[in-house]
Amino acid sequence: MATVSGKMITRYAPSPTGGLHVGSVRTALFNYLAAKKYGGEMILRIEDTDRERSKKEYEKDILEAMEWLGLSYSSMYRQSERGSVYEKHVQKLLDTGSAYESTEDKDGKQSTVIRFKNAGKRVTFADLLRGDISFDTTELGDFVIARAKNDPLYHLAVVIDDFESGVTHVIRGEDHISNTPRQILIQEALGAPRPIYVHIPLVLAPDRSKLSKRHGAMPVGEYKALGYLPEALLNFLALLGWSPQGLSLPGREGKGGDIFTLKELTEAFSFDHLQKSGAVFDIEKLNWINGEHIRRMEDAAFMEKVREFLPKEATQLPQYGAERLEKIAPILRERIAKFSDLELLRKGGELAYFFEAPEYVSKKALIWKNEAEENTIQHITHIVKLLTEIPDESFTQETVKGGIWDYATEKGRGAVLWPMRYALSGLDKSPDPFALAEVFGKDETIQRLTTALKTLQS
Repeated sequence: MATVSGKMITRYAPSPTGGLHVGSVRTALFNYLAAKKYGGEMILRIEDTDRERSKKEYEKDILEAMEWLGLSYSSMYRQSERGSVYEKHVQKLLDTGSAYESTEDKDGKQSTVIRFKNAGKRVTFADLLRGDISFDTTELGDFVIARAKNDPLYHLAVVIDDFESGVTHVIRGEDHISNTPRQILIQEALGAPRPIYVHIPLVLAPDRSKLSKRHGAMPVGEYKALGYLPEALLNFLALLGWSPQGLSLPGREGKGGDIFTLKELTEAFSFDHLQKSGAVFDIEKLNWINGEHIRRMEDAAFMEKVREFLPKEATQLPQYGAERLEKIAPILRERIAKFSDLELLRKGGELAYFFEAPEYVSKKALIWKNEAEENTIQHITHIVKLLTEIPDESFTQETVKGGIWDYATEKGRGAVLWPMRYALSGLDKSPDPFALAEVFGKDETIQRLTTALKTLQS
């Protein structure tokens, strides 16, 4: 890693001109990880010099997203409040002849702007990820750097802010590479030190086009609303342009190679493992990672999120209650990739039977394939007998399975277990009947089986 004397200082500099998107969050994450890993600090800079497009609601969105994600920063400021700081440096450029005022004609109206006096030289800078990069700045001409002494444009404001804040490492998307020559020219004119540049790959759609909402990318707030976990989203974004492969990570034995908490990401992060090629956004990979984080949640935290996202319709069913909800938690944990999937389960009828006895669409639905109806009646009758023999206080998934398994093996597992499971859930696809029996308890399980038996006998 290229180093500087003193503490590493990074900066995350979003513009409040729209919802905070995942590509921008990935930039924030890498700045955060680098600062934390190497004992430095990250500054949050709101780049709101575009007065027409910058909105307070977007700034609020940025701040709320940073808090939700757990990406802390040492300080924060807005460019719109730093006019006097910029004026001091613009005056210096004018005094030294590095810039000059120019009268421009636009749409028949004259206005005065400040242009940088470009010597047209070749600029070479070292990128920590990409090596030396060179540009001939001649074609840039004398470019505009401010509308007024206290009203800089992007390139000038960025350089002054980095200089004043002591930024040592500029970690940003590769689309900023072409901006760097202008900024270096301004740095040299101001006598500002050159930071270390790290231009990370862009986040791309699966077809390697520009990422958009059509490919699953949304503002951060929408991921939160859909029940993604902040650590899972950060975990996913970290793997877009950074790889843990080949890293020796103590304490991670037995853990999934791609699953990290924010603390683990910080410990594992290294500039050496950044990648140059474009990183593809894969919503299925995000869902998988989020599902893995869900399965690692503490029980209390998981239940809190379940209660937050559980559809209201489910809470109004006759057998809904806290105890029943606790019992189905392990089943739900395995069946969702994000908490909004609880609504998908409801729409598919995969929640209601937990809180309300099912209705059977037909006798035939209770019968396994070509099994005779009278055999199915016999199987359910015998299952009820076997379950009745299990003591109430030890009616668990294991004891139910132990009580039925030999009979199911003898008569045919499909022929015995299909009608049992369908009797309990009323669905072709549902958790295994032993898990359902433990959820419902002995009395409710026998009641549902008895109802199914009556349906067959009617």
